[in-house]
Amino acid sequence: MTLTELEAAGDADVRWADRVAAVAAVAAEHAARRDQDASFPVEALTELRRTRLLGLLVPREYGGLGGTVADLVEAGITLGRADTSVAMIFAMHCQQTEAVVRHGSARLRAELLPRIAAGQVYLASVTTEAGKGGHLLTSRAALATAGDELVIDRFAPIVTGGGHADGFLVTMLAPGAAGPGQVSLVYADRAQLDIRPSGEWQPLGMRASHSGALQLTGTVPAHHVIGEHGQFHTVAATVFGPLAHLGWSACWLGTAAGALSRVLKLLRSPQGRGGTDLSSELLLTRLSKVRQRLDTVHALLTRTRQTVQDSPDLSVPRVQLQLNALKITAAEMCHSAVDELVTAVGMRHGYLKNSPTRLEQALRDLRSAALNYSNDRLHLADGRLALLDPEVRFV
Repeated sequence: MTLTELEAAGDADVRWADRVAAVAAVAAEHAARRDQDASFPVEALTELRRTRLLGLLVPREYGGLGGTVADLVEAGITLGRADTSVAMIFAMHCQQTEAVVRHGSARLRAELLPRIAAGQVYLASVTTEAGKGGHLLTSRAALATAGDELVIDRFAPIVTGGGHADGFLVTMLAPGAAGPGQVSLVYADRAQLDIRPSGEWQPLGMRASHSGALQLTGTVPAHHVIGEHGQFHTVAATVFGPLAHLGWSACWLGTAAGALSRVLKLLRSPQGRGGTDLSSELLLTRLSKVRQRLDTVHALLTRTRQTVQDSPDLSVPRVQLQLNALKITAAEMCHSAVDELVTAVGMRHGYLKNSPTRLEQALRDLRSAALNYSNDRLHLADGRLALLDPEVRFV
């Protein structure tokens, strides 16, 4: 549906899939320019606000769309076809939203969730920290207390969309923490913070995510803690990890699927048929390998999504192994699928920026997938988890 059709239909009558399609259309229109400029996709964010997709996972009782994890996965795939940066921005916002829904206090949910549902609050994640080597469950910066308020003084080297976020979920050591693993998660509204950007954002890919460094200082009320003080690991195991791996994998799959779709349309077009031998066994074999990889990722994504929906305990080794396997597999196979397409169609349509296949951008964007919470780190964790499951049982 177009924006005009969305507005004419009335909010209650618009399916979430139509909202996603409207955002994807805007994202695709501006993708090349945003990538070129390494600038945040403000047009897509405006559309996310207008369609109220920012409230996809907000329960209906707070004015949200009441969407499911399955809806998030499908939205990630659709947006990934248009622009990987937009898809990842949206998926990470939904991850933050679900943390508030599942672990926020009743007061914080009542204050924040209606604003997210109305499209007023886009959430960014502040979990990276200099000097801790990517360890999600540790922190070096400590929360201080001042009466009934919590004092934030936090530097983060990477904050996706932080320059445009309306609120932040921030990890810091709990007040009085005895060790680096006693981490708290707190919500801070932009109006409660002094925000100072640091450095320049000029990456290889994911350029429109605008994930530059930020220094955040300010105070927030005590009820802005998400979950219990020092217990961020519970939020990570039940929300952050599962939704990150599902959401990211959906975005990467959408990016690779969109790339394959554009290549196939080019090959089947009059121009493509005139310059390509569609009976070439080498070409057909490469296309087969690409499709095989995407079907493999899709199957694992679908199965893992079902596991997350059905499992009463997401912390058990079998579930954690499957979640990590999804992220690792999607990161590797989606990137290798697009790399195979570059080879299949050659220099003109695989390597040049101005090709309608957009393989060059897709390849750069997907190169970040293995680094976005490092596959090497996940393999180390999986080695330890494998030792805890000697029967090798599957979920």
